Order: sequence, then structure tokens, then C-alpha cells
Amino acid sequence: MDGIAARVDQAAEAGGEAAVGFLRDLIRLQSGGEEAVQARVAAALEDLGCIVETRRYQPASIVLREEFASEAAMAAEERAAVVARFPGSGGGRSVIFFAHPDGEPFNPQHGWLHDPMAGEIDNGRIHGWGVADDLAGVATMVEALRAVRAAGVVPKGDVILTSTPSKRHARGVHALLHGGITADAAVYLHPAESGIGMREVKALASGQLVFRIVVKGRLPATQEPGHAAFAHTAINPIDKAMAVLAALKALDAKRGARVHHPALDAAIGRSTNLLVGDFKTLGDGRAARVPPAVQLSCALSFPPGEKLADVRAEVEAALAAAQAADAELVLETTFLSGVTGAEVPMDHPLWIETCEAVRRGTGTMPEINPLHTSSDIRNPMVQSGIPCVGLGPLCGDLTQNGGRDEWVDVADYRRGVAVVAALIAGWCGAD
Repeated sequence: MDGIAARVDQAAEAGGEAAVGFLRDLIRLQSGGEEAVQARVAAALEDLGCIVETRRYQPASIVLREEFASEAAMAAEERAAVVARFPGSGGGRSVIFFAHPDGEPFNPQHGWLHDPMAGEIDNGRIHGWGVADDLAGVATMVEALRAVRAAGVVPKGDVILTSTPSKRHARGVHALLHGGITADAAVYLHPAESGIGMREVKALASGQLVFRIVVKGRLPATQEPGHAAFAHTAINPIDKAMAVLAALKALDAKRGARVHHPALDAAIGRSTNLLVGDFKTLGDGRAARVPPAVQLSCALSFPPGEKLADVRAEVEAALAAAQAADAELVLETTFLSGVTGAEVPMDHPLWIETCEAVRRGTGTMPEINPLHTSSDIRNPMVQSGIPCVGLGPLCGDLTQNGGRDEWVDVADYRRGVAVVAALIAGWCGAD
């Protein structure tokens, strides 16, 4: 395998400039919509000898295991996933690579210093709308297969490359997994904001439950525009929300003391957290008016091994107990979305092969990142029992995080192509 790996490395290095050019093409094509990006990806994969198809689906029609999303949170429109299969010569292990071509909705008032649709390269970084989330992942898998083919290497196992919509619970990879696509392993390609890029591998994804609580109040019986003089006759939902916050804080402390995962405990000293990320009144914001209600938006992370239904039941029980203690506490809880965690153990063959590919490409053994809550690496594991890891080049200023001039490091992207090409050869076997 050393000779094959060396040939693959050389081919990836020789094709580095072309790989950057392909990524820039995808950035520019976004002005024509997601369909234009997908068409370019499909054409490139056909040129590489893949059997390519486009599967159209409705996100809401995909029935999932250990996952849900409210209708309001989901993409409603029909979507299309590109599926390409490069048949192996036989006798090897198969693999699915997946990444998503859809980014955040384009904002014409973006305030970027670089043209977001030009793929400009500045100071070793390629800038573009969605370049890190996740066009670089899509480009990496295409260019990695191109390097394998250029090296004259034929994988023994099937290589399946999929460009699958993901934003707003678009469920592209879910549609494929539940539509019969399977393999011995899967790899999610997505750039990393961790600061170490290709030296990081995601092999653990915590689950996450997202919910909203509306605490209702009672207005004073008056037509006066100001409520201050009547405040003692009202039920102020802000006061009642304090009891809800206390109940959530107590639940968080109880879970933090009880729930443990060695990798999470070692990384941050905690394996589960309940975050109240937003707190707002649902009134008009005037100081002299009692608001009709208060809204809390919450997210609860939990480690692999816990069941989504059990975590949800704990939240419901804590809120029910708070209501039982106060007859005037009126609230409505809406569970917006939930996903279950999953992991690949560090003695698994997929982890071992991935580590070796990263070592070859970067000169360093990778670190495991256990802190990417609800990472898409969970999908093949939870939905189909397929082991999955994730990796990608160094990136930053992601639009989805409120950043501007989203970027991917050019040198690390090229390293990523070489790493994934080596992983194809190592995992699938090669002639």
C-alpha cells in the first residue's frame, strides 16, 4: 500500500491548482442557484467514470429514527441529491462520502470585503458564500476521486459520493440512507473552525434537543395605557419565568452530576448542558405595560448513549413539577427539533484508517473533536448503523455564525484532497 499511497499523494499534489479551480467554480455557480451547483458536481463525477443519478425528494416525507423537527423548522420545498457510485474492482470495503451544497440564504446587504460569489483568493484564503459551509466539502470528495483516478489506482470497494442538501433540516443524506444507499463506512466532509483544520477528526457527536417555552401572564383589568399602578393585580410572566429558569437550572445541575461520557468530561469537564439561549417578552417593549407572555428558547446537549425520548421526558417532568408548585404558572412548551448522538470508538478500523490518512497528509496524528454537537456524522450511524467520521480543512468567519468573508485555507484544502484520496485507497483497498 505504501507505493499506492505515494502515487495518490503525487497525483493530489499535481492536481492541486485544478482542485482549487473547481472549488472556485462552485462558488461562482451559486448565483444560478443550488441546481446549478449540483449540475456541475454531477457532470464532474460523470467525467470521472461514476454512475450518477439525481434523486428528488420531499424532506417532510423522510421518516427518521431517533430524530425529529417541527414543520416550521423544516425546508418545505422539494430538494435534489446527487448520488455517484464509482464501482470497485471487488473484494474491498465500500464508503459513502457526503457533504452539502446548500449554504445560508444569500444576503445582498452582506457587508463583505470580498465579492461573495467570485471565489477570491487573498492571503492564502479562498473567500466565498458557503465555501466553508459546505462547498469545500463537496469539492474535496470530487477532487479526491480525481486524484485516485489520476494515480491509476482502482479502489477494490465501491466509492459513493453524495452531494446532499442539509440546511433547515433538508435531510438529503437521510433520504439516501432510507432510500437504499448503504456502505461499510461513511465520511462527512466539512471544514473545521477549530483552528487545526485537517489535523482534527470528528468521531463523536452529542445529541441535541431544541425547545421553546412560552410563559403566559395575565394583564390587569384596565383600559389605561399604563399598567404600573395596577401591576399588583396582574400576573407578570417575567416573574413566572424566573420559576421556569430555576427549574431548568436545577435540571441542568442534576443531569450534569449524573450524566458522564469520558471523552466529553476530559475535553470540557462536562458531558451535558442545558442552555437558555434567548429570553424575550412577547409584548411591545414598553416599560409601563405588563407583557402578555415571555418566551425562552433552549437547547440541551446530551452524549451518545442517551435516548432522545428519555431526555425529552426529563424536560417535560421538570416543567410539570414547576407548574404543580405554582397554580398561576401557565406555560406552553414546543419541542422544535431533536437529534441523537453517536460515536466511532478509537479502536474501530475506520478511525485507524482515517488517522493514517491524516498522518500521511499532515505529518501529524489527528486530534479527536468530541465537541461538535449534533454534527452530521451522526446521520449514517443513527439512521443506518454505518460508522462515520468527519473532517475538513481549516476555515473561519462562517456566515451561519454571523461572520463575514467566510473562508477556507487554500493549502489545507489541498491537503484535505490528498487525505481523502489516501483514505479511499486505504479503506477500500486498491489495485
